Amino acid sequence: MKNLSIFLVAIIFVGCQSVSEVQVSHQELLYDQGFVGFKNVYVESESEIFELDDEAKTFAKSAIKGKFKPKEQIYALVQHIFSRSDLNLLYRAEANTVANQTFQSRAANCLSMSIMTYALAKELGFGVRFQDIEIPEYWTIREGQSLLNRHINLQILPRPSRENIQFINKGFEVDFDAQATRQHFPKTLLKLNQVVAMFHNNNGADALVKKDYVKAYAYFSAALSHSPNLSSVWANLGYLYRLSGHYDLAERTYLVAIEKDKTNLTAWRNLSSLYGYMGQDEKAKDIVDRVVRKRSDNPFFHVNKGDKAFEKQQWKVALEHYQRALRLNKSYHEVFFGLGKTYYELGNIQRSHYYLKLARKKSRTEEEHATYQGKINMLVASKAG
Repeated sequence: MKNLSIFLVAIIFVGCQSVSEVQVSHQELLYDQGFVGFKNVYVESESEIFELDDEAKTFAKSAIKGKFKPKEQIYALVQHIFSRSDLNLLYRAEANTVANQTFQSRAANCLSMSIMTYALAKELGFGVRFQDIEIPEYWTIREGQSLLNRHINLQILPRPSRENIQFINKGFEVDFDAQATRQHFPKTLLKLNQVVAMFHNNNGADALVKKDYVKAYAYFSAALSHSPNLSSVWANLGYLYRLSGHYDLAERTYLVAIEKDKTNLTAWRNLSSLYGYMGQDEKAKDIVDRVVRKRSDNPFFHVNKGDKAFEKQQWKVALEHYQRALRLNKSYHEVFFGLGKTYYELGNIQRSHYYLKLARKKSRTEEEHATYQGKINMLVASKAG
């Protein structure tokens, strides 16, 4: 499955300039009176996020029927979850659903899939650990907004016994993005409250994209109540404050995000945008220049720049960015798609067809594969016509 995960509506930085330490409780930067009605927004509790109905519980038990060794049981459960014939899961970036909704709707993003898998594994008595995967900054575009994705996976472990002690230490890793697993990115164990905060952060970001600021505030506030040290939530809350005109609060909130994580380039870049709105152009430019230098070796930085140039019909500029991204990494379907669509606009149908086929080959889900195949079919039909 495609990587996913936590959406940040903005853009994050590694020590580009000194920042004053911000000693503040998260309550001091919550502006409840600015979002009247947020308490009426329904926000899922931790127990609701991981709850399963009888049908889902039966599915979990049937998955391991006839399997008696813990290792075999875990393999069987994971195989059933991944099998389209059994669960038919579809990847949808905007589907931030609780475990039971994911099971019933059969469509979710990576975080929701991981939450469902956690709940199914726990139902069978296995130990489960969430892991934060430190992937490079990776943007996608949704409803005109640049969304920065993070990624998590999980480990499933059997109950301790003399027979499986070695397997317990290693665990069985479940990842809905094989690309992230193959590249061996650093991993950090997550506590359950952090995962709950990420779930609320996802829903807040989704509301932000839809300009439902009251709902976004409700979810960001809930996320901070579970994990006040999660930098990405602070960055998103700062962005919400900026959009709603609370510039002073936005600046203070971005500074907290940076204090929590100095490497949060999104918070840095958003802070520079805020300074631009506030007329502090020199501060803004200094941050932008340093962030750009930090991001220059990330292929998705150039994919993002290429997408923006493409939207402005600056085909040659877009092509340069996609080509730079390809030189940095040849494994992402987004890069090949960028090249394919740009060559089409430039009138080079042969090159467009070539790169679209590579995008299809590199795609990670059936939905993406079908999308690229559809574009190839249209291209072939236009050539035949």
